[in-house]
Amino acid sequence: MLDLLVLGAAAGGGFPQWNSNAPGCQRARAGDPNAPARTQASLAVSGDGEHWFILNASPDLRAQINQTPALHPKEGLRSTPISGVVLTSGEIDAITGLLTMRERQAYGLYATASVLAQLDANPIFDALDRTLVPRQTMVLDEPLSLMPGNLRITPFSVPGKVPLYAERGENPAEIMNNGETIGLDITDGQHRALFIPGCAMMTDALRDRLNGADVMFFDGTLWTDDEMVRAGLGAKTGRRMGHMSIADEPDGTIAAFRQLNVSRKVLIHINNSNPILLADTPERRQVEEAGWDVAYDGMRITL
Repeated sequence: MLDLLVLGAAAGGGFPQWNSNAPGCQRARAGDPNAPARTQASLAVSGDGEHWFILNASPDLRAQINQTPALHPKEGLRSTPISGVVLTSGEIDAITGLLTMRERQAYGLYATASVLAQLDANPIFDALDRTLVPRQTMVLDEPLSLMPGNLRITPFSVPGKVPLYAERGENPAEIMNNGETIGLDITDGQHRALFIPGCAMMTDALRDRLNGADVMFFDGTLWTDDEMVRAGLGAKTGRRMGHMSIADEPDGTIAAFRQLNVSRKVLIHINNSNPILLADTPERRQVEEAGWDVAYDGMRITL
């Protein structure tokens, strides 16, 4: 069994974002049923329905756990069915939820050497007692068993950039494909899911990796590369932030997946400026007609 629970579907800032007065956020804040609120992107995965692994610890993790009965304590005064946390990057919206899980509870923490180095460089993460929360280095393209629970994950590099707070040098937003940003290939031995919440561009190697997947959770941050600039919400394009866009032809996500054999495709990590968050927009209809689902908090896929 491969059980996948969307804890949060939005990009950094969530939907509605706390300081956004843009039309979409206004609708979400008002409780518009066509604009349901979403917390920041995170997934929970299990191979047996009892032991769960969190993929990216978002700033909203405490609320996400409380809203997800499968992740509630089941025995004793303190316990958790969460066996580990797996990180795909060192971005703020992927790591800060770790501080929610500092109450001397045992679980595993899995990340690449570069992400662990970023955690090591910030003493606030020493609030996680390493004798209870051991940090395990994931090596690119080497399968790792997640125990207990009968799952195996394989981290692999995808094009991306360093986190904003780590940008340095003459080309701080350089797109790299060296493991700074990764995806996760997850299997129970029969089914295969992929989790790629951040991706700057499609490559031939990535196409080969994606082909044949049962389900894919993929970067849905922006509809068009310059949408935040045009909306007056920011000065950065999607490319500057390390995200490919959904609609931009010929390099957009819809076009990139058109020839790929993926049974179910789900967009996740969706920015509050992205019109696909609104159920009544032409952009939402377009992604659905192209065979995509738009993730929402509480979405569950069981294979």
